[in-house]
Amino acid sequence: MRTTIMRDFSGDHRWLSINTATVRKQGDLLQIFDACARQGIRAVSPWRDQVAAVGLDRAARTVKELGLELSGYCRGGMFPADPDRRAEVRDDNRRAVDEAVALGAPCLVLVVGGLPQFSRPGSPPSKDIALARAQVEDGIAELLEHARGAGMPLAIEPLHPMYAADRACVNTMGHALDLCDRLDPQGTGALGVALDVYHVWWDPELESQIRRAGRNRLCAFHVCDWLVPTADLLEDRGMMGDGMIDIPMIRGWVEAIGFQGYSEVEIFSRRWWARPLDEVLAVCVERHRSSV
Repeated sequence: MRTTIMRDFSGDHRWLSINTATVRKQGDLLQIFDACARQGIRAVSPWRDQVAAVGLDRAARTVKELGLELSGYCRGGMFPADPDRRAEVRDDNRRAVDEAVALGAPCLVLVVGGLPQFSRPGSPPSKDIALARAQVEDGIAELLEHARGAGMPLAIEPLHPMYAADRACVNTMGHALDLCDRLDPQGTGALGVALDVYHVWWDPELESQIRRAGRNRLCAFHVCDWLVPTADLLEDRGMMGDGMIDIPMIRGWVEAIGFQGYSEVEIFSRRWWARPLDEVLAVCVERHRSSV
């Protein structure tokens, strides 16, 4: 990998983005946007349910009024389902693409789904993870046509294997990039990956897979930390610097391929949700400058 000089975040937080799940319990989306503006945070990555709660038009208007940018939009995906629900899955994901366009997002993050009874509740139970992975590939291929027409890149986010059954049966950067290579072999930029250090820090092939992705396929970079012990598999992520992940090392690998986008803080944590909104954002700013 070529030598690169990492960006110095110690003097400001220009390249900090807040994934709005980080403070979802402390206020609605508009309150979160306002708080980010107060803290001088210039970018956000909202979730669809939060957008729906305040209205798409109002959310898009507030983003513009506050001068915010987006680092992504969460989320599309959840492709595995009973065959009778294929139209539902297709239409839901097309709406996600259209919402991302309306908000001015640079990509739609895909959490692809696990077994169908979890991805689309009401689908018959299954233990066939190979079939679920095939449905994921078919679903992305179908969505890609609509996304290309809308000019919205899709970013596959591999999740930690502990989520293989219920949230995502794509669990490594290598698997995600295999899908990209098959579905977008020309590397047009229409399909790439979102790298969340929480999910992939453990992968012995991570550095080589980041290099394989290259700048053209790396759409988003998410940060938080892995706590030991972890009290809850979903809702006990750590603030950057509190856990086991060498975030600066991974960011170094990411920037070595030319990534110059946002470091997006995405923390699902009951302990951080219990703290005041502005306090959490202030800690994110401080840790961005010192720990990532």
